[in-house]
Amino acid sequence: MSMFRVFSRRFLTSPCLLLLLGSLGWGCGGGDASQPGPVELVLTPQESGTTALLQAVSPVSEEVVWVSGHEGTYARTLDGGVTWSVSVMTGEEDLQFRDVEAFDGDIAYLMSAGSGDLSRIYRTDDGGASWVLQYTAKHPDAFLDCMAFWDRERGLAYGDAVDGVPFILRTEDGGGTWARVSPQGLPSAQDGEGGFAASGTCIATSGDRRAWIATGNGARARVLLTSDAGESWEAVDVPVAGGSGAGLTTVRMGTEGGIGLAMGGVIGSDTLRTENVASTQDGGIRWVPGGSTAMRGPVYGSALVAIPSGPVVVAVGPGGIDWSRDLGNQWSSADTVSYWAVAFASPGAGWAVGPGGRITRLALR
Repeated sequence: MSMFRVFSRRFLTSPCLLLLLGSLGWGCGGGDASQPGPVELVLTPQESGTTALLQAVSPVSEEVVWVSGHEGTYARTLDGGVTWSVSVMTGEEDLQFRDVEAFDGDIAYLMSAGSGDLSRIYRTDDGGASWVLQYTAKHPDAFLDCMAFWDRERGLAYGDAVDGVPFILRTEDGGGTWARVSPQGLPSAQDGEGGFAASGTCIATSGDRRAWIATGNGARARVLLTSDAGESWEAVDVPVAGGSGAGLTTVRMGTEGGIGLAMGGVIGSDTLRTENVASTQDGGIRWVPGGSTAMRGPVYGSALVAIPSGPVVVAVGPGGIDWSRDLGNQWSSADTVSYWAVAFASPGAGWAVGPGGRITRLALR
C-alpha cells in the first residue's frame, strides 16, 4: 500500500477554488479587489438530520442544494436549507460519497471513493428515490477522488494514478458509459501521485472543452490541463507544498478559463502552516504563490464569489472557514470548527459542510 493511500484513508475518511461567476463575471478587469467595499460573511447553522461526515456540496440554485458524505449518505433541500431530506443508499451503507454533482432537484450524480470496486459512480433522475450504478472500478489500484461536468451529458472523473499514468474517466452520454482516457494522451505520473478525495473539487471545467485537475502526493504539486475535452492532457507545476501526503486538494477556474486558484497543503498536519495557495491569470500555464490562510493546516474546499466590490475567496478545512478580499493574499478567520467543502449559488446563498452532519449556510452582505 502506497503512502498516498494511507493518507487517503486515514485523513480523508473521518474545495484553485470554485469560481462562482454571476452576471458580473470575473476576469482581468472584473472588480477592484484593491479597494474593497464593506462586506461581512454571515454564518447560519442548519439542521441536516444526519451525523455522518459530509464531504461534498452542490448548490443548483438558492433553493436546491445536494450534499453527500460517509455511511452511504446523501441529502437534498428544495427550500434553501430550511429543511433537508436525508437518505442512506440501501445496501451501500459503507460507501463514502465524497462527491456529488447536481443539475436540478431531480438529476444528480454521486461518486464513492475507495480501493477497487469501492470506487463507483451513480446517477438519479428522480430526486434520489432511485439510483443507477453507472461505473464500478475494476482495477484493484483504482481510487476515485472527484468528478466534474461541462453539461448534463459530458463529464470527467479523476483518481489515483494507475500503471504509471493519471487515471481519468470521460463520459459523453450522461454517464451511460465511462471510458478511461488513453495513456497516449496523458503525461507520466509522479511516484505515488493522485488526488485527495476531500471535497469533490479536484477537477474544474470551463466552456465546453477545457478542464483542470489538481494533483497531490507527488514530489511536486501539479495541475493537469486539457483543451480538447479530456482527450489529451499536459502537466504544470504549482508552487504549493508537495511530497508524500501533500499537494493540491482543489482547483477552480473562471468561466473564461483565464483566472483561477489552487489550494491544498499537508494533509493530516492540522497545526502546520505551509504554502497552500496559488493563483493563475493565464489559464493555468503559470502559477504564483498566494498568502497562507489564517487557519493552520490544509485547505480542503473553497469558493470564489463575485460581488460588486470585487471577488471574495472563501476557504474551508479542518481549521475552519477563512475568507479573503484580495484573491488569496491576505486572510481573515470566520470560524474555527472543521469543514470539508464549500460552494455558493449566489453571494447570498452558500453552504459549507463537514463532520457530524454539519451544514452551515453562508451569505456575503
